[in-house]
Amino acid sequence: MSVYGAKEIMNILPHRPPFLLIDTIEELEPGVRAVGKKCVSMNEAYFTGHFPGNPVMPGVLLVEAMAQTGAVALLDLPAWKGKTAYFVGIDGARFKRKVVPGDVVLFEVKIIKQKGPIGVAEATAKVDGELAAKAEISFAVGE
Repeated sequence: MSVYGAKEIMNILPHRPPFLLIDTIEELEPGVRAVGKKCVSMNEAYFTGHFPGNPVMPGVLLVEAMAQTGAVALLDLPAWKGKTAYFVGIDGARFKRKVVPGDVVLFEVKIIKQKGPIGVAEATAKVDGELAAKAEISFAVGE
C-alpha cells in the first residue's frame, strides 16, 4: 500500500501531468528519505520521439523523477509546506540500464546534508532491484 497516490503528491508538489513523473510514494520519512514509484507505460508522450521503434525513458527524466521523489520528502515537512524545491546541481549522474515500457521504477532518495533551505540528496532509480540510474542532487527550497 502506498503512502501517497498521485492526488496527494499533487497537493505537495507543483508538478502536473505530463511532467509529474512519479505515480506513488511508497515509503516516506519526511525530511529524511522517500521512495517513489513509476509504472512506465508505452503511452508516455516522450516515447513517440525517444526513440521510434526503440522506446527508452530519457535519462534526464529519470533524474527529474528522483528529484520529484526527494522534493516530496522535503516538502512534506510542516516548515516547507506550500514551497517549491529547485535544482541547484546534479553531480555524479550515471545510467546503468535502459528503462523501457513495462518497467516499474523505484526511486529512493535520501537527504544527506541540509542547512536551512539548501541541501544535498543521494538518489537511485532501480528496476527489479537492478540499478538503472544514480545521482547526487543539490536543492534549494523557496517560493
